[in-house]
Formats: sequence, C-alpha cells, structure tokens
Amino acid sequence: MRIGEGVEWGLHCCLTLAWLGEQPVSTAKFATLFELPPAYLKKRLQVLVRAGILASAPGARGGFLLARPPERITLMDVVTALEGPDEAFRCTEIRQRGVESSPEFAWPCGVATAMRKAELAWRRELAGQTVADLVATAPAGAAARMRQRYARLAP
Repeated sequence: MRIGEGVEWGLHCCLTLAWLGEQPVSTAKFATLFELPPAYLKKRLQVLVRAGILASAPGARGGFLLARPPERITLMDVVTALEGPDEAFRCTEIRQRGVESSPEFAWPCGVATAMRKAELAWRRELAGQTVADLVATAPAGAAARMRQRYARLAP
C-alpha cells in the first residue's frame, strides 16, 4: 500500500492548525513552513475543505482553519478525503483464469480474505486516532516551536 505525500502534508497542516488555534493559516505560510509547492498544497487543502475537515476564511488575513474540533477529525478522515474511499486491494479473481470453473471459486479466496482483514485493521487503527491524539503525543515543546516558527513568518 502506498499513500500519497498529500496525506502527510494534510495531516501536518491539520496538526499545525490545532496548535495555532483559531488563527487562519494561508497556503503561502504553510508552503513556507514546510517548504512545499504552494499550488499543489492548495489543491490538497481545498480537498480537505470540501470534505469538511478544514474551513476556508477569505480575505487578506484569511486562510485555512480546522472545520471541527481536533478530537472529531480522525486520521482516516484525512486519508479518505485525500486518497479516496476505494480499497487498497482489489481482487480480480485471477484464480478463475485459465481453468475450468470450480465450485470453490464461489467463495472469496484466502488471498482476498487476508488482504481485506489487513485493510480493515489498518482503517480501524486510523479511524481510532484523531488530530487531538497527534497533539497529545507530540514531543514536548513541539507546539511551542511551531508557534514560534509561524510567528517569524512575514505577514
């Protein structure tokens, strides 16, 4: 399973917004903080707005804010918004190719069953963790360091 870098970017932006509180952060400031390409980052953040994870505040002092409290935003919410809801493994029933039909093909094979079980565990784990959990488990001083970095950025 490969998750796009947009998920990492989205999660770090959500964590930063949780640390900064009610202060909107522009795409330009996020791009500067994390040395990311602004245009691509903006597209990822807009996806999170459409998913109801972020809110967008217009104007010169505008930017992005969390649309709901950090404890109500799961890591799975962010992953699903940015990567889509499709399952990572798609069984194409290759066992049915090149052979005559067989009664055991009526049931999911062991490969499909194992992959589905693993994906469900992965999804449950991400759904059980929130942005608030990231805040709570961040290294001591991480929030203060991020607020300092943010404060040093030009307005």
